[in-house]
Amino acid sequence: MHGAPDAPGAGRRYPSGLPAASPAVVAHAAGDLRIESIPLPAPLPHQAVVEIAYGGICGSDLHYWLHGAAGESVLKAPMVLGHEIVGTVIRAAADGSGPAEGAQVAVHPATPGPGEGPDYARYPEDRPNLSPGCTYLGSAARFPHTDGAFSRYVNLPSRMLRVLPPGLDLGTAALIEPASVAWHAVARAGDIRGKTALVVGCGPIGALAVAVLRRAGAARLVATDLHRKPLETAQALGADDVLEATDSQALAEVHADVVIESSGSHHGLATAIKGTVRGGKVVMVGLLPSGPQPVLISLAITRELELLGSFRFNDEIDDVISALDDGSLFVDPVITHVFPLERGLEAFETARNSAESGKVLLDFAPVRHS
Repeated sequence: MHGAPDAPGAGRRYPSGLPAASPAVVAHAAGDLRIESIPLPAPLPHQAVVEIAYGGICGSDLHYWLHGAAGESVLKAPMVLGHEIVGTVIRAAADGSGPAEGAQVAVHPATPGPGEGPDYARYPEDRPNLSPGCTYLGSAARFPHTDGAFSRYVNLPSRMLRVLPPGLDLGTAALIEPASVAWHAVARAGDIRGKTALVVGCGPIGALAVAVLRRAGAARLVATDLHRKPLETAQALGADDVLEATDSQALAEVHADVVIESSGSHHGLATAIKGTVRGGKVVMVGLLPSGPQPVLISLAITRELELLGSFRFNDEIDDVISALDDGSLFVDPVITHVFPLERGLEAFETARNSAESGKVLLDFAPVRHS
């Protein structure tokens, strides 16, 4: 529980000058989330020590807290949550790889791998996000679990770190990981320029998809959600029109060339299929529950729709960082709340209320009392 990936040796302590323990957000079981101190192992040669500045609460973090599982990834032991993080390198990797001490960094939380056995090794080499042996920070997909980085200090492999441009606000930079998910989803649809796009579900990923679609040159951009607050966020990010999810007739008349389905519900997928023009594309980035789901498949067939899955991301993180740096990607309205780590449980309660919150950030800076 107490190390980042590739971090055996939990009994060792940091060398002098580095912390021996850190406050962290740990999921113990369904409904059992704790802010507690964890011991920190000495970093391995290929690991940098990062002081986390901000962490964004993801839907998977909420699922581990509320249900003790995210899909089929079930908690079997306490696990540090968190994979949307940014911070500062306070000790560079001893092997000389990665950023120097003092660098501000974002984190690519994936560790691709082929898995075990001949069948598991089959995936496109240029799409490592699909590698069956891939692990992710803060994931219970494997056991022992892969601890996340909702900790004030954490050891991370230097290959995960991306140096941030000077002047990029760290709070904004906390959106880099989810924005990369949205960027990957939009890229799955191909060239967006001059097309009509519909985003179904305007939680953080859907809202970020609106921002990415606007940057990609969509001629008309429509967004829909069940709640007013997410629709206001979508408008602030560049949506031309917003529609309540209950307005089925208006949604069916959108006739979108491309739909980003980010609600993660079969109702949202039905809206996406109905709202897509004949020959159009539906990119499914919202993760539906495991098991059979009702789908309007006959309509998808007769309209010759392309239904495309979208899962995590690859090197899009570098494009997102560049777009944030040059100002072509505007994402600030996605952040609705920031809580200090000490109020982490309140932050999670706020994040679960999708009607009133967007992206909720944890601020890991120590509270300094005067």
